[in-house]
Amino acid sequence: MTVKNQNETATGPLAEGQRWSAARKREVVLRMLRGESVDALSRELNIEIYRLEEWREKALTGIDESLKKRQGDPVQAELNQAMRRIGELTMENELLWDRVKNPGPLAKRRSSK
Repeated sequence: MTVKNQNETATGPLAEGQRWSAARKREVVLRMLRGESVDALSRELNIEIYRLEEWREKALTGIDESLKKRQGDPVQAELNQAMRRIGELTMENELLWDRVKNPGPLAKRRSSK
């Protein structure tokens, strides 16, 4: 088993009944991306090659999706601003309706003729 400092995850074979955490999978994928042989990793970790390749493909897909996202998307910013304004107007509207339905003691009442 590979031993690393406290901030890193060890990437040796799992004991009976253990599961692969996302952090452990990430470490294995990084080892593959650094050029380690999939065959050697498969033997070392007692994991099927197809599963290691699946983890790598999922990781690369996640990277692609992350890089596609825009930082500070102007359309999203405008939508967020509009939603905030709708919330403000809704609250003002509710307060005004409450005031109309329940006038205070000094409110002028209309005479009924």
